[in-house]
Amino acid sequence: MTVFLTGGTGFVGGYILRELLRQGHTVRGLVRNKADAMPDRVEQVFGSVTAPDTLHGVMDGCDAVIHLVGIIQEHPVHGVTFDAIHLGGAKAVVDEARKAGISRFIQMSANGARRDGVSAYQTSKWHAEEYVRQAGFSHWTIFRPSLIFGDPGPGGFEFASELARALVRPLPVLPVFGNGRFEMQPVSVEEVAAAFVQALTLDAAHGKVYYAGGRERITFLELLDRITDAIGHARKLKIPNPSVLVRPVIRFLDGTGILPVSLDQFDMLMEGNTCDSTAFYQDFDLAFKPFSPENLSYLKRRGKSGSA
Repeated sequence: MTVFLTGGTGFVGGYILRELLRQGHTVRGLVRNKADAMPDRVEQVFGSVTAPDTLHGVMDGCDAVIHLVGIIQEHPVHGVTFDAIHLGGAKAVVDEARKAGISRFIQMSANGARRDGVSAYQTSKWHAEEYVRQAGFSHWTIFRPSLIFGDPGPGGFEFASELARALVRPLPVLPVFGNGRFEMQPVSVEEVAAAFVQALTLDAAHGKVYYAGGRERITFLELLDRITDAIGHARKLKIPNPSVLVRPVIRFLDGTGILPVSLDQFDMLMEGNTCDSTAFYQDFDLAFKPFSPENLSYLKRRGKSGSA
């Protein structure tokens, strides 16, 4: 199968790209510039999801699309907003896929995506889903992953690495959002990548929205302890901070890069990040990888190299 892939140079996209190639698919990858080089086995086409004119004809001859492009923080002065990237980008890719006669479309969304989300991130993801659902593809699948963990490689963004860099590693005590007992359900990037690729040929996945979370729910306090164990530090005192006091600080510092979370991410964290992943594990052949210090060993390597 010839698969058109957007976001293939990102953290999750890199794993999906490797899985596509491993399973013998032909990949045509969208890149914005020559600096975003992909492996020699990938046919590269240049364009941007925010510039629909650059996409004309780039999907001709492809059988399927996997659309991954997304952002975690807005930069409005540069035109980088959730609506522009998530909704506008999805519209541009979907419209071109329909023109190319592509029948299979796999969409990356996010856990918590809904019309009345607590963040613009969630609502923009939901509207993008709606556009995919209504586009008329004969085979479409949407994934809503929770927090995805795994080695992001050089320069990649991944939540555990960011928490280790900005919070766990440098601070003698750990400030905790609220009481820290809100639950998370981390899922490994390897499982997400495997499910995306399997969905291309799995008839049972057609017309479904999958909540992709790991099999284990842990509190934010437990999550910090596991990151601390993984980087080889002694566990640290955690100091709860009422959310009503923390939120104004995050709002003030949002966009500076000082804090490990944006305001949108903070609001989403405070409502928890869990889901019913029963169908995810029933329909796909996945090897569960727990959020454990052993599986977070990349955090120690990144710390030694100075990249996190």
